[in-house]
Amino acid sequence: MLFNPNTYDPAHLDPESRRLLRALVAFFEQRGKKALVKSYIDRAWYSDFLEFSAKEGLFATFLTPSADAAPNKDKRWDTARNAALSEILGFYGLDYWYTWQVTVLGLGPVWQSANRIQRTRAAELLDEGHVMAFALSERSHGADIYATDMILTPAGDGGFTASGTKYYIGNGNVAGLVSVFGRRADVDGPAGYVFFAADSRHENYHLIKNVVNKQMYVSTFELTDYPVREEDVLHTGKAAFDAALNTVNVGKFNLCTAAIGICEHAMYEAVTHAHQRMLYGRPVTAFPHVRRELTDAYARLVAMKLFSDRAVDYFRSAGPDDRRYLLFNPMTKMKVTTEGEKVVDLMWDVIAAKGFEADTYFDKAAMDIRGLPKLEGTVHVNLALILKFMPNYLFDPATYEPVPTRHDPADDEFLFRQGPARGLGAIRFHDWRTAYDGAAGIANVARFREQADGFCALLRNHAPSEEQQKDLDFLLAVGHLFALIVYGQLILEQASLAGIGAELVDEIFAILVRDFSAYATELHGKTATTEEQAAWALAHVRRPVADPTRDDAVWQQVLALAGAYEMRD
Repeated sequence: MLFNPNTYDPAHLDPESRRLLRALVAFFEQRGKKALVKSYIDRAWYSDFLEFSAKEGLFATFLTPSADAAPNKDKRWDTARNAALSEILGFYGLDYWYTWQVTVLGLGPVWQSANRIQRTRAAELLDEGHVMAFALSERSHGADIYATDMILTPAGDGGFTASGTKYYIGNGNVAGLVSVFGRRADVDGPAGYVFFAADSRHENYHLIKNVVNKQMYVSTFELTDYPVREEDVLHTGKAAFDAALNTVNVGKFNLCTAAIGICEHAMYEAVTHAHQRMLYGRPVTAFPHVRRELTDAYARLVAMKLFSDRAVDYFRSAGPDDRRYLLFNPMTKMKVTTEGEKVVDLMWDVIAAKGFEADTYFDKAAMDIRGLPKLEGTVHVNLALILKFMPNYLFDPATYEPVPTRHDPADDEFLFRQGPARGLGAIRFHDWRTAYDGAAGIANVARFREQADGFCALLRNHAPSEEQQKDLDFLLAVGHLFALIVYGQLILEQASLAGIGAELVDEIFAILVRDFSAYATELHGKTATTEEQAAWALAHVRRPVADPTRDDAVWQQVLALAGAYEMRD
């Protein structure tokens, strides 16, 4: 289930994608662990990685839509292979992933635009090996795009001059194209929004500093009377607002695969260290609590991969009449990334002081895994978004054709014509119970299904009052319970498609049963919870079905990771 550079061969992808991904792995492996660790500690700009990417045409091939790629037939926007690349970059370090991630975001407003000049320019810049940037957030307002202080003043020739400061902008030090969000000085409200393309090399673009103490460059920059020609404008008015949100829908999906890659590399180190270390005449892995913690970490990591892999299929099969991906996207941003934190914490409890050592990958993973749930809003922002889908998801299913596994070399062009960023509450879903019914013979799936059905009964019989619906702290507890049901659905769908054994699925759902019980207990303790809701919460605390044979079978999968991979020096 885990990515292993020693055996990696993405045979499910087309030949050029396969070649590029294998070349990327070879680049990092040949570079070696000492160089990886040293550049991280020294906070050295990753010029060698960017030079490799430029030479191989990596970003150009993976990030140029087919419509802008002629005559190169290997270029396309393919979410399946983008996810594979994102996981590999996370495996070798968040900083390498980050420069890719913000390039994805910077291209979002461009590929959504009808501006042929800027589309052609972006494609040419990618061919030349440039990276991009997405300049939305500001220090005073964060990503509150309603309050931007990047002001565009009409220049009289159909263009503008732009002045203002942007903050927390990745690649802002070197980006060949920066997609900048601002507002017109002469037009009030949403009609005044503008997205435009800027160049970090322009004399009116002033780089201020790197705002993080990292190898990655997260800039703050200032535009001073920056000339914005009519041909530089990507979007205006409501379309600019929609482009911002739709870019996040496309680009922030990569957070989940970064978390997966980080956890995979850390797990090889942790299991190998624990199994080789002797205490009281026995390997550390002989202790029952260690076996439990590493088994939990492994099962949670597999669940992260299963959910994310299945979410890719919904992204690739999306269209105007199927927008289910808009629920699964905040799930990847929130649920998968927070699970990554739990995975690292479980392993850290096992390897203890080893997790602080400077020459390990784990030391970097323990720091970097914290950032991913916070790189797109915060957990509560995404949970609040997830709650918008809850009524239709749980109670009003629609009929859809089954979504197949999507590894075909197709261009995911719908992602750049998503349309207005509204109507989330009206999106319909297929019946979530179908996936659970298909796995009803697995003990802990059946037990979790009891809890899920109970949650539906809670909402029918003791729904949050109008006052409770204004209490975000209360709603977040409800949101965590709902998110577990969605999480379990896609895990089951992918487990079935991928032929995952029942023992591992049972182990995953034993964890979900425990997690549901923990969130129910949290709901019980909320000040705003009514007596009826509190009674429901305690009544739906469950113990997972125990099975020592299952536990041992999954433990053997964990133990097989010991010595399976170690990065060369």
